[in-house]
Amino acid sequence: MKKFIMTMFSALIIFTLVFSMGISVNAVEPATDNVQADTEAVEEAEEQTDNTLGTKAIAAAIVVGLAAAAGAIAMGMAISKSAESMARQPEASGKINSAMMLGLVFIETLIIYALIVAILIIFVL
Repeated sequence: MKKFIMTMFSALIIFTLVFSMGISVNAVEPATDNVQADTEAVEEAEEQTDNTLGTKAIAAAIVVGLAAAAGAIAMGMAISKSAESMARQPEASGKINSAMMLGLVFIETLIIYALIVAILIIFVL
């Protein structure tokens, strides 16, 4: 199950990067002697930039949302399996509990990485 979650997380990040890079800003046409044409070209470029920023924000929201949902499912499964293991072998509960906490830290780290990728998509790309 861990391999499946890691595969889905990697696919999610790759999908988001491809989705956000696939949206390009149209190039502004060369300036002419007409001042009105220049201002129209600048306004069109600003509108395209605003549209791109909105699409990047949507892509970032999808990344964080899906990563958080996948992390929540993974955490729930880890906690339920460790509780089941502790119920079966109470003498090993200390080792099981520490291993579970380490696993939860790694899962939460992946969610934080998704948040960092989302922030990079919005502000850098």
